[in-house]
Amino acid sequence: MSSTPHADLLFDNGPILAAAKREPVAIVDGRIAAVGPHARELAGPRTEHVDLAGKLLIPGFQDSHIHAVFGGLELARCELSALSTAAEYLDAIGAYARANPDQEWITGGGWSLDAFPNGLPTAAALDAVVPDRPVFLPNRDHHGAWVNSRALELAGITRDTSDPADGRIERDSRGEPTGMLQEGALGLVESLLPAVSDEEMDAAFDRAQTLLHSLGITAWQDALVGSGLGQPDNFGVYFRAAGSGRLTARVRGALWWERDRGAEQIEAFIERRRIGRAAGDGRFDPGSVKIMQDGIIENGTAALTSPYVQPCACGGPAGNSGLSFIDPELLRGYVTRLDSEGFQVHFHALGDRAVREVLDAIEAARKANGTSVHRHHLAHLQVVHPEDIARFAALDAIGNIQPLWACHEPQMDELAIPVLGPRRADWQYPFNALLTSGARLAAGSDWPVSSPDPIQGIHVAVNRVTPGEGGAPLTPDQRLSLSEALTAYTAGTAYVNHLDNTGRIAPGMLADLAVLDRDPFDGPSGAIHETRVAATYVGGALVYER
Repeated sequence: MSSTPHADLLFDNGPILAAAKREPVAIVDGRIAAVGPHARELAGPRTEHVDLAGKLLIPGFQDSHIHAVFGGLELARCELSALSTAAEYLDAIGAYARANPDQEWITGGGWSLDAFPNGLPTAAALDAVVPDRPVFLPNRDHHGAWVNSRALELAGITRDTSDPADGRIERDSRGEPTGMLQEGALGLVESLLPAVSDEEMDAAFDRAQTLLHSLGITAWQDALVGSGLGQPDNFGVYFRAAGSGRLTARVRGALWWERDRGAEQIEAFIERRRIGRAAGDGRFDPGSVKIMQDGIIENGTAALTSPYVQPCACGGPAGNSGLSFIDPELLRGYVTRLDSEGFQVHFHALGDRAVREVLDAIEAARKANGTSVHRHHLAHLQVVHPEDIARFAALDAIGNIQPLWACHEPQMDELAIPVLGPRRADWQYPFNALLTSGARLAAGSDWPVSSPDPIQGIHVAVNRVTPGEGGAPLTPDQRLSLSEALTAYTAGTAYVNHLDNTGRIAPGMLADLAVLDRDPFDGPSGAIHETRVAATYVGGALVYER
């Protein structure tokens, strides 16, 4: 009598990623037991047969930079991301306020900068639709917020209020606040927002996980675990979900570095890492630390090696070259210490000066501590100086890309390219240059900043145009192939997430898998965005079926 266990699942009659032909895949006890014709030999009386019928079986998508709980919160608030004009936003805000008369504050967000002249909406416009209650609405990138006069009044923000060191209060010609707060200035109002209950946070997590599984996502790295950028502390959400078994995904948590503090916060990180890893079956691992080194191009806070093009509608003084939120010398010391304590460091580095400062910090850690196994990574990488491309591979620094942004759209064309100038505009999102130089790529969405759907990001990575639209591609020489883009969203992010037993379809790997409704390799690249997820499995368990 054979001692070989029968398969719990047998996928058959469809292609698998990285295989030249259709291959069956057998799953036993949550892992891939066999790939190829012999996989059928594991079928038994209780085996569930999944007929792929030509659909592509891939490793589950993984998101390398996401804010899942906060995205789930926004879905239940005044959520504006599906709209595009100032009039649409104001209509929706007014309707939401009327539908929720008992809410003390109107919160939510997701509006786009390009809907307003120079990316600057006004309190007066909000006052016309919500005159009686404070309104606080971050834009879609969460580096600025639109507030009404009542919010400004409650926060005590007047013409005499100084800008914080890491932010800016937008003002009119008389110095009066206009209703737009940038970067660290958000904190002047955020501290007044009502507390969010554990029940609301848990519901937000459940809402987000359901959505992400429906997009084929089986694991992610949450890029802000803790309390930061005005968001409530979400560590307990993951701890409770892991302990109760509600966490079906695998989550790497990046503990939030408070930029107005120093190395004294590292001891608390060590304790949170210990507590988080002890929860449940190990699906939550808060083994990373998130450091935000700069802001964004559109509001003039991304750190550049030379000044923004003048006159700069993005704000800031003449000669502005952006903000380094952490002094570069201090950053080198912090990263060296974190590396020595076994933490992965997850950086926000959008401008070329911030990228350089972060690479310098990783280099300093290497010199002090030797070769690292912690897999430090740089997210966003909108502008990378050509001289720094080769440093990624040399330092084993991973490029954490958000491909959906790498295309012409109004915010890019009206607010970013004009202040970068043509030379730096050509340095944007250098995916192919990084890959060709030997760097590893991981891919994510930054949801709720932009859509969490990996397929839409893959479409842009391959085409460098907005999904479903034509037009000229953005820096077309930086395109990835479909295989390279899929790898970034699977094996590449699995590497960043320290999930080495995921990301590939091979014997012994965990059966974290997604079934697409077609094989996108068989169609034109311009149709990639039409692909949908048919089913998602984590550890061989079905967590989504279309």
